Amino acid sequence: VQLVESGGGLVQPGGSLRLSCVYSGYTYSAYSMGWFRQVPGKEREGVAFIYMSDGSTTYGDSVKGRFTISRDNARSTLYLQIHSLTSEDTALYYCAALFNFAVYYWGQGTQVTVS
Repeated sequence: VQLVESGGGLVQPGGSLRLSCVYSGYTYSAYSMGWFRQVPGKEREGVAFIYMSDGSTTYGDSVKGRFTISRDNARSTLYLQIHSLTSEDTALYYCAALFNFAVYYWGQGTQVTVS
């Protein structure tokens, strides 16, 4: 099983990024997927989820209206479009595959730095 994130980097406040996560090695259609982020010294925070049952999405309060999660199963890719970045969005961003709301697989993370 592999989840490989990309698209992170250094961006100015107010800027945008699109993170990608390519997944392979498991029956991806059976799993919901999500993006998490973590800063040193803090717990990992779930920011966006897309559910296998109906494709619905949910977002953390701090990112609503600025983040958009989507997935393309034909390309085995999960996306996170981020707009209006602030310094508080600086974190290591992880994608994850979930089943029954439990994370089964993690990616290795991609760093987003807003400065």
